[in-house]
Amino acid sequence: MAILEISHVSRFFGGLAANADVSFSVEEGRIMGLIGPNGAGKTTLFNCITGYYPPSRGEIRFDGRSLNGLQPDRICKLGMVRTWQKVRPLAKLSVLDNVMIGALARTHSLNKARELAMVQLTVVGLERRADFLAGGLPIGERKKLEVARALATQPKLLLLDEVMGGLNPAESEEIIQLILAIKQQGLTQMVIEHDMKAIMRISDRIVVLNSGEKLAEGTPEEVVSNQDVVDAYLGESHA
Repeated sequence: MAILEISHVSRFFGGLAANADVSFSVEEGRIMGLIGPNGAGKTTLFNCITGYYPPSRGEIRFDGRSLNGLQPDRICKLGMVRTWQKVRPLAKLSVLDNVMIGALARTHSLNKARELAMVQLTVVGLERRADFLAGGLPIGERKKLEVARALATQPKLLLLDEVMGGLNPAESEEIIQLILAIKQQGLTQMVIEHDMKAIMRISDRIVVLNSGEKLAEGTPEEVVSNQDVVDAYLGESHA
């Protein structure tokens, strides 16, 4: 069953189409990878899906209802949340307080928010950092904090925007294992990522964008062997 349906979505900035007639669906409980060259429109599409930009054309449906015209806070309360390429924790607050802010999307009780936050800090492996100032975390732990804060909103669909960007191989492997563990809990995910080895490992299906348009869609094996994808994005080394 599709939890997210993207139907002929376009987003224009002036005369420029950042997304052009993009359509695909995300099945519940699966991981959908979203790849493409820089400037392909991946983050713009995330922004449209989560209400930061209204689509210029087309419709986005989540869990059976249209999202067109809804603001990000409303979409979050419906059960969809995203992370950002550039992680910006509330540096002067503790790690726990940062995650509690996410949990307060679901409860007005500080005690309940604290409980929810500690559960998610344990999921991402930061429970021992709960009382640290968020601004003092290294980049790998900041990325995990971003995921924990998103998970604390108790989403049905989690959108991850280059959550492995800037990490070393060991840190990236920790994030890969975290994404797979989250999938085991039944949570649907969409992941923008440039590391093809990582996206091949975690994705059930992959959508490829190029110049704002959908170039290809399929299993990781189908996408990596698609000559159009190789020519536009992967390069000869992946052929």
